[in-house]
Amino acid sequence: MPRIVAVVEGQGEVAALPILLRRIAAVLGVHVDVPDPIRVRRNKVVKPEEVERVVELAARRAGPEGRILLLLDADQDCPAELAPELLQRAIVARSDRPISVVLAKSEFEAWFVAAAESIAGKRSIQASARAPANPESISDAKGWLSGCMPAGRPYRSTRDQPGLAAVFDLEAARTAPSFDKFWREVVRLLESDPSQGQG
Repeated sequence: MPRIVAVVEGQGEVAALPILLRRIAAVLGVHVDVPDPIRVRRNKVVKPEEVERVVELAARRAGPEGRILLLLDADQDCPAELAPELLQRAIVARSDRPISVVLAKSEFEAWFVAAAESIAGKRSIQASARAPANPESISDAKGWLSGCMPAGRPYRSTRDQPGLAAVFDLEAARTAPSFDKFWREVVRLLESDPSQGQG
């Protein structure tokens, strides 16, 4: 059974990402072992030597057959620029492991926004919720989700993110380029041979 050790930044992702990884693995007909993700502060992990340190920790937790996934919010950074830089540093640290780095643009919740019709009527999202034309252009996806919820019941990542990760439409979310990248990277990790390292 493949094992993926993930590195995330938010409390919501600690619970939500394993759900999402298992859902993608199930689509492929694969069982996957996903231990609790390692949580890091985003503004710290991008600093010199921090990606290397956390990748080393993830490699030890993953064991010799494990894979490593770093999932961060892009925030104001360009995912196409920052992700390859972080990946290169991670590979230098542990070239013996399959590693992927994905930056959600601008945040994980944009993937829910991209699949808004599939979460409409769930977890207090109003039934009329519809995905905007370019969900990743929304800089505050959490705020967008709160705007689709009743007054006094805003979106909370620790409360809502795992539940939405369990039900949002994965194919609809692939219209968001960063989720499509995430999907492809997870498939690559699941299908990789850890004995071949990053190769």
